Amino acid sequence: MSSGEFKSLEDCLEKHIPAPELAEVKRILFGKPVEGIPIPKAAEALRKSGDFELKAFKIAAAPEELRKPRLVRVGIIQHKIVLPTTAPIQAQRDAILERVGTIVEAASLCGVNVLCFQEAWNMPFAFCTREKQPWCEFAEDAETGPTTQFVQKLARQHGMVILSPILERDTIHGDTIWNTTVVVGANGNVLGKTRKNHIPRVGDFNESTYYIEGNTGHKVFETKFGKIAVNICYGRHHPQNWLMYGVNGAEIVFNPSATIGGLSEPLWGIEARNAAIANSYFTFAINRVGTEHFPNEFTSADGKPAHKDFGHFYGSSYAAAPDGSRTPGLSRTREGLLVTEVDLNLCRQTKDSWGFRMTQRLELYAESLSQAIKQDYKPDVVYEN
Repeated sequence: MSSGEFKSLEDCLEKHIPAPELAEVKRILFGKPVEGIPIPKAAEALRKSGDFELKAFKIAAAPEELRKPRLVRVGIIQHKIVLPTTAPIQAQRDAILERVGTIVEAASLCGVNVLCFQEAWNMPFAFCTREKQPWCEFAEDAETGPTTQFVQKLARQHGMVILSPILERDTIHGDTIWNTTVVVGANGNVLGKTRKNHIPRVGDFNESTYYIEGNTGHKVFETKFGKIAVNICYGRHHPQNWLMYGVNGAEIVFNPSATIGGLSEPLWGIEARNAAIANSYFTFAINRVGTEHFPNEFTSADGKPAHKDFGHFYGSSYAAAPDGSRTPGLSRTREGLLVTEVDLNLCRQTKDSWGFRMTQRLELYAESLSQAIKQDYKPDVVYEN
């Protein structure tokens, strides 16, 4: 069975582990069980006609006496490109916007308040290729570009906060290109943008030939549905990156990504979930799905012959909570929408319970790091004679 045919880990467990043991296996692997929530008939009909997966869960917090539940429904979408990469640029983009618009409608029917798309959602993941053209033609202004205008219309129509990761062209600063997420408020206004902090250089796969490390820091956006942030793709490998969103008060952190099975899959279910635990916030890991073929061959410094696809994007998008629980993932092979109702009160409850934020020693880290970046730094190592 090829990686592109393997549907999901959860389905495999349910197929092969006896029912009496399955619950315990899931508890050990995934934390406390999450409860499914009903899917409206209209959304189910749209799912069926649109041929995408739709899962819905809730992650509850304990009742409190002085605070009401802070319930937020969060949606994440994983999808494929629609047209081949050889089609005209505008046709490719328009087809993706139309396809995702249908899934957004289903999210609205499910009562989603905050919605996030995958990394570079309105284009193929062309950064694995050698050529800059025509792929840089997908880049657009973050505030006024056609994709942002499309997202603003959806946000106003459905009353959602929508996070839109795109390839940004910054005409103010010399037509520089950035990997950027645009944050659009529920009334359709652009709240701001945040850029990718960490750029992969793995073998000869080097995204810095397209864009470099972001310069917007660790922005947190306070919306009517909570404080949200975006840790774009490769930033999930850096615990300090996750840490700073928590320091700035994030309650929900999205990780829109594009990553393939042979490269990162053993890490996928760990990193965003660990970040939720360590930083006492909710995380949402989003990966695109499918295999994208390009007209020209390229290599990946792995000793394999030149090829025309980067590999299988394995989807498996999921949500994780500060108490260590997580939802089942979406499929490895199908497009899908994951809806998760969360109670943001769980963030503070987990801080009170585990005390991670209280017992962390930021002053020690700050002092050590300030020394470590100096040219004359010597590691604090005691050597045996």
